[in-house]
Amino acid sequence: MVFDRDCFLHGSARSSSEALDRLAPFASPDGLDPQLQTFLEEASAQLCRWFGSANQRSPLPSLRLLPHAFPETEGLGAQHLLDDLQQVMDGAYQPSHPGALAHLDPPPNTASIAAELICAGLNNNLLAEELSPSLSQLERQLCGWFASRLDLPEGAGGVAASGGTLSNLTALVTARHSLGLDAVSNAVVLTSDDAHVSLAKACRVMGLHADGLRRIPVDGHGCLRVDVLQQELNNLATEQRPCLAIVATAGTTVRGAIDPLRAIAKMAQTHGTWLHVDGAIGAVFALSEKTRSLVDGSGEADSITVNPQKLLGIAKTSSLLLVRDVSKLQAAFGTGLPYMEPAAFGAHGGEMGLQGSRPAEILKLWLGLRQLGMEGIHSLLFNALARRERLQRCLDDQALDVRSGPLHLLSCAPKNADCDSSERWSTQLRQRLLDEQIMVSRPQYQGLHHIKMVLGNPHTSNALIDHLGMCINQSIARSEH
Repeated sequence: MVFDRDCFLHGSARSSSEALDRLAPFASPDGLDPQLQTFLEEASAQLCRWFGSANQRSPLPSLRLLPHAFPETEGLGAQHLLDDLQQVMDGAYQPSHPGALAHLDPPPNTASIAAELICAGLNNNLLAEELSPSLSQLERQLCGWFASRLDLPEGAGGVAASGGTLSNLTALVTARHSLGLDAVSNAVVLTSDDAHVSLAKACRVMGLHADGLRRIPVDGHGCLRVDVLQQELNNLATEQRPCLAIVATAGTTVRGAIDPLRAIAKMAQTHGTWLHVDGAIGAVFALSEKTRSLVDGSGEADSITVNPQKLLGIAKTSSLLLVRDVSKLQAAFGTGLPYMEPAAFGAHGGEMGLQGSRPAEILKLWLGLRQLGMEGIHSLLFNALARRERLQRCLDDQALDVRSGPLHLLSCAPKNADCDSSERWSTQLRQRLLDEQIMVSRPQYQGLHHIKMVLGNPHTSNALIDHLGMCINQSIARSEH
């Protein structure tokens, strides 16, 4: 077979009919590629049909049929590729279903879907400014805007990252370098019992001792106990071990609790340690004037993680690490990038965190927020809280231990349940709800299985919430018999 470079690159038709279906692997730089345009239009139509038929199937599909995971000997044509895509879509979790209430994964914002496509097509790299000139500027401006909304001082900024786990790790590495503890492996991070598991990963990656992450008990509302935090800080001083950072949580994973940020900030300042706020769940509430009081005190932090993907629906992934003094990111991660031209403004994005090559995820966040506007952002935040409050009112608190906080998460378990009975109850109830196309999760919390609902889905109706509350209440009555 003679290799035809022009046909391979640009899909130039020869005499074979197969060329009509052969999508060129690279778009032509010489003019509009009609085959590419048709392919993207067909793929978009498939996606829109998938969205539009969400109510016709469960949020969690039973279908697991998948195409081959490996490339064929010959490259596939456009229709075969679309068929393969459809198989994957048919077996995908459906966050747009009104009954998708299990996790912090809402339907995607429609503008961010389009931005994801453009992001892929641009294929710009936020490693360096010359590889992403307009996007690098956009990232700096948007991080600055978020920082101002969270009451960080003028000049604060940050960096986009692929998820909150990476944002939290970046924050702790920055804290360690800022405090001159790079070579100190016995430094300690203090956080609450209900803090996110990503902190344990971060401490392991950083090479801290096995007890490098110390967890502080929470009170009856799921908030870190500042009295025990003070005791632990005193213990560290006695042990002559430095505190690398205190991590406060603005929105815990199971119940949406918010630690007392101002009290913790004061303690961090007194002891000269870094305060990081893991606001992956709750920090977005600072964007609305009517809900920003929920995260009051976040502006006292040295760094904040915020994940717009979790409630605003920005297509994954979308996380920001915001830092009070943005120069500390460059100090911790700067290498000079000797193979790139100097940045015209500030530092290259690849000098501000762990990631080198980075996709233009900031484009999704920017366009999604532009679509929503401040009124749309407020509506998403306010309605999520209203749905949680409605469900909480529906639940029988005489029969259920309801665990919640001020945000849009709620978990519950039968009163006086033990480990075995809570597991049976939660397993049976989750399956019953799945049979009715309502998906909840079953986390373990304080030794018991709970049923957890995340009320951030804008498609969830009041009628569905009322029905869900009734089903949960009935499940308690059934278990008692």
